[in-house]
Amino acid sequence: MPYEITVRQLLHQLQTLDPDLPAYFAINPDWPHAHRIGQIVQITGPDGAVYIAENGQEGVLPPAVRKQLNWANV
Repeated sequence: MPYEITVRQLLHQLQTLDPDLPAYFAINPDWPHAHRIGQIVQITGPDGAVYIAENGQEGVLPPAVRKQLNWANV
């Protein structure tokens, strides 16, 4: 996966998944926790982008997730 992805690429990836599953961010391989997804905002103009805010920590990532992400300490 490229360093930056577009909204189109993100939507394409998400369309293959069960739409009723909860969605989380997996952040920081050295402190592998799941984070809830918060507000989503779009900034327009020459530096336009979409930002997805973090909305709290859910807990430690399961070993299966860390393994699939190739994160240490599996």
